Amino acid sequence: MKNQQLKKIAHTLRGLAIDAVEAANSGHPGMPLGMADVATVLWSEFLKHNPANPSWINRDRFVLSAGHGSMLLYGLLHLYGYDLPLDEIKRFRQWGSRTAGHPEYGQAPGIETTTGPLGQGIANAVGMAWAEKHLAARFNKGPYRVINHFTYVIVSDGDLQEGISHEACSFAGHYQLSKLIVLYDDNGISIDGQTQLSFSEDILGRFKAYGWNTYRIDGHDYDAIRAALTLARASDKPTLIACRTLIGYGSPNKAGTEEVHGAPLGKEEAWLTKKRLGLPPDEAFYISEEVLKLTRKAVSAGQSAERRWRALWEKYRVKYPSLAAECEACWHLDIPPGALDLPFFPPGKMATRVASGKVLDALAARIPALVGGSADLTPSNKTFAKGQTVCSAKHPAGNYIHYGVREHAMAAIMNGMALHGGVLPYGGTFFVFTDYMRPAMRLAALMGLRVIYVLTHDSIGLGEDGPTHQPIEHLASLRAMPNLSLIRPMDANETLVAWQVAMQRTDGPTALILTRQNLPVYDRTALGLADARQLERGAYVLVEDADFQVILIASGSEVEIALNARHLLLEKGISVRVVSMPSMDIFERQEEGYRRKVLPERCPLRVAIEAGASFGWHKYVGPKGIVVGLDHFGASAPYEELYRRFRLTAERVAAEAEILVKQS
Repeated sequence: MKNQQLKKIAHTLRGLAIDAVEAANSGHPGMPLGMADVATVLWSEFLKHNPANPSWINRDRFVLSAGHGSMLLYGLLHLYGYDLPLDEIKRFRQWGSRTAGHPEYGQAPGIETTTGPLGQGIANAVGMAWAEKHLAARFNKGPYRVINHFTYVIVSDGDLQEGISHEACSFAGHYQLSKLIVLYDDNGISIDGQTQLSFSEDILGRFKAYGWNTYRIDGHDYDAIRAALTLARASDKPTLIACRTLIGYGSPNKAGTEEVHGAPLGKEEAWLTKKRLGLPPDEAFYISEEVLKLTRKAVSAGQSAERRWRALWEKYRVKYPSLAAECEACWHLDIPPGALDLPFFPPGKMATRVASGKVLDALAARIPALVGGSADLTPSNKTFAKGQTVCSAKHPAGNYIHYGVREHAMAAIMNGMALHGGVLPYGGTFFVFTDYMRPAMRLAALMGLRVIYVLTHDSIGLGEDGPTHQPIEHLASLRAMPNLSLIRPMDANETLVAWQVAMQRTDGPTALILTRQNLPVYDRTALGLADARQLERGAYVLVEDADFQVILIASGSEVEIALNARHLLLEKGISVRVVSMPSMDIFERQEEGYRRKVLPERCPLRVAIEAGASFGWHKYVGPKGIVVGLDHFGASAPYEELYRRFRLTAERVAAEAEILVKQS
């Protein structure tokens, strides 16, 4: 496309951004004005996509990591033929619109991920690029390159300042994700003013040290943009292109200043800017027929590209039918019939992390899309299943990833994998390190992504490592997060069912909260305990006595304490119901009748037991019950002693329950 034509498209994008922000009286016009030239070259000449089928699996991915500049993405989507009408752009940032303040996955086709929290988008893109390389290594054969696409990202200074970008981009360099191309909006301005106030590192030197290619260009020079993208696409490394741009390009009085970053230009400045750009200053949301004709070529070009790919795919299916079937199973995230049907564990003793590892041994062999990993805690998390192979730069087909000590990046990279498609990711670390993962976990929950967290060493039960490693408030904290499902199983068999539940969940992430210490694996039939499959309802009656007077409720390792307390209470003539509550959120999704059946109003005397913060349990114990928990940090000692010292014992639970009965 001729440079003059590209300039007209770029100026149209600028005009849409100006007018949308003015109409909303809020937003960030500076970045769209500055990066419109870069985006126009990318979308007009390089991006392989089909606006008529935004879910085409072999499309290039485009991530606007600098999500505050959302109007750049919305303008691109509208101009290039996606289902985002101009009326939606006119309703930018308004109730019910598909053009939220920051791009939200699922609100409009072409939005590949939710961005806004800086650094998350670039880390998601790393996951997308990893998934492309992994699937290409698994399924491409000879000339049949059925998985073959790039991941492009626009990042800001803020993205590269956030710590997660260091983790994720180091990972990308190590795994040589050569189809990852990052366009850095190097405009020298942040909210506070010049980036030099707080940011003076050698960005290109940093990325070279990661193992990336780097280029510096004028972000308003179409030939330079085109040349850099051409070189990046031919590279055997990931590439960072630092694009020197003028924030607020075109604004006569605010360009190059922090004033244009996060506020409307104002009526007069908007008028002057549009006039300078050659746009009708008195006409809002102006798009010329010439520009629309140029950009909408993307629809027919994309349809042609997909048709060529489908022809290639059909030839591939004929030549490699079993591989094609496996590839399709991965893309659909199919769980083969019977793959989750596993035998229960026999009676004995086993940590739930160990049980999880044994379940994974079976699942990894049966489910082709399953991809695992750990943040440098593989032996402890038990996440490396038998039959899995290690992924490396030279062996990208491997389905087990060593993330290194990068918990935050691991969670965000898994989000990118899930968004890309073709893989079902799980990743492990110690439960306490969700402190590092939480921002990415929140976005997984917000987007409803199918990812699984294997979180071991779940309480003071990890013992001697001490309070720095003993999660106390983490259960309560993560239970407060909407759409994140937490399951803390009481034994090996609840762990097996927890994996079945997690594998079948399709509308959000699941966290399995697992013990380091051994727990009893009960002979449920002999002891009259309920079937572990009832975990599927979040909470269930594990065992009860006739005319029970008190209900003991517990999760995870503390169910053993509840069962032992029941025996002590029976010796004193007090009848008990024991409820295993491995998942509050699943329990809350059950019908009210079932919840009332498990926790009937007729029995208000209740004791909840959990080796964590008491916050959140009062809902279930009510005004007449109590919570036996830990509202303080732990200590370094063998776990048996910690439970005694902190009075998380059957004797204490029985004593508290007895007091409730006597007072009633």
